[in-house]
This record gives sequence, C-alpha cells and structure tokens, in this order.
Amino acid sequence: MTLHSLNQHTVEKIGGTSMSRVQTVFDNILIGDRTSKDLYNRIFVVSAYGGMTDSLLEHKKSQKPGVYALYSESESEWSWGDALSDVAAQMRAINQEIFAESADRQMANQFIVDRIEGTRSCLTDLQRLCSYGHFQLEEHLATVREMLSALGEVHSAYNTALLLNRRGVNAVFVDLSGWRGTENCDLNQRIEMAFDGIDFATQLPIVTGYAQTADGLMKHYGRGYSEVTFSRIASLTAAKEAIIHKEFHLSSADPNMVGADQVQVIGETNYDVADQLSNLGMEAIHPRAAKGLREMGIPLRIANTFEPSHPGTLIRDNFHPDTPRAEIITGISQAYEVEIFNQEMVGTFGAEEPVLEIFRRFKVRTVTKSLNANTVTHYVSAPLKQVKRCVAALEKMLPKDATVKTQKVSIVSVIGANLGCKTYFPKAVDALHQNDIEILFCNAVSRNVDMQFVLHEKDFAQSVHVLHETLVEGETQQAVAAA
Repeated sequence: MTLHSLNQHTVEKIGGTSMSRVQTVFDNILIGDRTSKDLYNRIFVVSAYGGMTDSLLEHKKSQKPGVYALYSESESEWSWGDALSDVAAQMRAINQEIFAESADRQMANQFIVDRIEGTRSCLTDLQRLCSYGHFQLEEHLATVREMLSALGEVHSAYNTALLLNRRGVNAVFVDLSGWRGTENCDLNQRIEMAFDGIDFATQLPIVTGYAQTADGLMKHYGRGYSEVTFSRIASLTAAKEAIIHKEFHLSSADPNMVGADQVQVIGETNYDVADQLSNLGMEAIHPRAAKGLREMGIPLRIANTFEPSHPGTLIRDNFHPDTPRAEIITGISQAYEVEIFNQEMVGTFGAEEPVLEIFRRFKVRTVTKSLNANTVTHYVSAPLKQVKRCVAALEKMLPKDATVKTQKVSIVSVIGANLGCKTYFPKAVDALHQNDIEILFCNAVSRNVDMQFVLHEKDFAQSVHVLHETLVEGETQQAVAAA
C-alpha cells in the first residue's frame, strides 16, 4: 500500500452484540439506503457473533470454561472436543437463521466445518505429542488460545461477505487469521499482505477482527485484539475517520442507574476521556488502539447501531473545550481495597517494587491508589480468587510486623475533557456528604480529566445517581436557565 495523507475512506468496526442483529446491521450500517459508489470507500472489521468467543475461550464475566479452558485443564479430549462440537452446532444454527438461500447456507456450513475440524485435528495432534515427556503443553497454550479465538471472527466475516455478495455488493472476505499460512510476520505486514490489490473505491473489505502475528495478538492485547486490528488498519490506510458501532451511545451515565430520560449523549470529547474509561474497564476503545489513532490524528466516532442517523460521539485529540463540564459518571461497582502497612517503607527508595511485582504476577490490576510514609493502599479490579492469592503472597513476602487488610469497595469516577476540578470537586464531595455517603478515598488529578471516589460497595448505585444529578443534570439546568 502507498501511504499518504488522509484518504476518503473510513474504517469501521462492528461489535459482537451488534453483529448478532444481522438484519439491523445490514439495514443501518452495511447497506441501508446506499447505492452504487456510496457502498464503497469503507472497510469493516467485524467481531465474532455475540457470545461466540466466550464459548471458544471462557465466559468473560463468569469465567465459565469454553473450549480453550477445557483443553488447557483436561487430560481427556472428550470434554474440550464436545465443547468444540457444541460451538460448531452454534455456528450452524446462526447460518440456518441468516441464510435464506440454501446454496449460501451450504457454503457457509462447509467453510466453518473445514475450520472447526482442521482445528480439532491440530489440537488432538498437539495433545498426543505432549503426552511424551519432551514436549510440554503449557508452552503451546498461548498459540492454542489464538487459534481458537480466530474461529469466531472468520465465521462472522465470511458470512457477512457472502450475504453482501448475494445482495449485489462487491464484498471481499479479508482473512487475517493466518489459516494454513507459513508466513511469520508482524501485524503491519499481515495487514499489508491481505490488503494488497484491494481497491476501496470498488470493493468492500470485510475483515476478521483477529489477526495472526508472530508475537501473538492476544498475548499483548487480551480480548481487545479486534480493536487493535481495527486501529492498525485505520492507521496504515490513513483513513479519514475510524468508527465503532456499538449497541448503545457513549452517554453521561448508565441509563439503568440514573434514568433513560436523564442521560445525555456525549457529542464530542477527546482521547484523554477514552483512556479514563479504559482504566475503569468501560472501554470506548482499547487504550493501545486509541494510541495509534491518536498519533495519526484520526478521529474516532462511537456510533449507535440502532440509531444510524444519530452522529454519535466524536473523539479527537485536539478537542479542548473552554467551558468546564462533567461528561461521564461511571465506575466499578465491585472492587477491592488492599491496604499494606509496612514500617520499613519509611524513607526507603523503591520500597513498593516487590509489592508491584506480586500484583503483576497475579494479574491484579490497580485502578487507583493512595500512599503515605508507611502505608500504600491499592484499589484493585480482579476476581476474588486472584485477589486472595495476591494477598497471601504479599503476607508471605512482607516482614512479620507488616499487615495486609482487605475489604470490598466501589469506585466512582467523574470524567471530562475539561473537568474543572476546582469547581466540581468540592461540589461532588459536598453532594456525597449531604447524602450520608462515606468517602474512603478520593483524588482529583492535575491533568483535570477525572476525579475518583472510593466508597463502600453498597453505595455505588446511589453515588452514581447523586453525582450525575449534581454535576450533569444540575449543571445543564443552570445553563438552560441562564440562556
């Protein structure tokens, strides 16, 4: 590809929940009222259909084991083999539902059978090989995870291209999964090879959200890999805009908590806000993906799949509003406080390094923390099992007179591109105090993009409601009155 200044095409990503609403996606995004050349100059990166990656790996929230989890923990091929057959049945059921033409349905079924059975043979051979002492299964599990994950995206991308072709659109299935490939390349090379010869003006690329790379995409980005693929394609092709289609708007709060009639769509904001949302696990976009777009100066639009005429939210790096405002009230309803008291920390340079190493080892993510002379308190987001293991390791590592205390908490954050902390921070503290909500810890950072409040777990929903009413609804009403 010849890279140059921003082109006329967009790169768009469709999430898994939206992908499951096939007809809606075609009516609102892929085709709609577009005809002729208006159908093109777009690249679509698609996720697996909703729930499919959970079945292939493990459930993202409940951790119910999928094919990968069963394969990595079982010495028998029956448990994971049956789970893989169940996935194949789920995929065929989707094909049965979305393909009206029997010929298309047969092609889609044959495509996924080839992939599923090819994967089954590979995993069986690997399991047999690792029954010998010279080969250890643990050394190959990362690759297994990547291979299984790819099945979800190739299924949805192939189907989408096939459906578009049936409707007269010149769609191209772009498979980045590296299936039966011998190339050992990085993400940029994988994308460049796949896009070689594609004319955006006359062809509509439908691209797998998963891309096979030498280092492994999931190893670095976890299950946010499809957004990284999406971002890299936008950067390499110098897109004029990147668009993510979600099943909801980027709004000032969860409408289920503050009321659908009270939330406000965030019309425009910047990448600092997107980063803060990522830190709370409520990603508008994966932080690594946002970095690439930010560096290239490509704006990101968060659009609602079910409201195609709504402009959604535009995120760009050079958006710096003059008027302070609180844009989003959100947070983590269940987190854990890990308080470490250690007298030996006083005056010791780098005393926290061993503590941080244990957090890294057990993959316990710190959302925010407080620190004084002899105590450091981490507020973390991780499953209870991981937190307990982490605390046990800390107690074993620390001196005998040190103590580690834990309790359940919640974290509420007020976020904005220009938050005006000098004004809003006292208002927020006062509002919580007036509603008898105890603040365990709070901070307002100098970058002026977020304020965080650590509270008792039971106070989460009320706190979001109170802060939204005070800082968003109240400020809006004052502005309207002044106007």
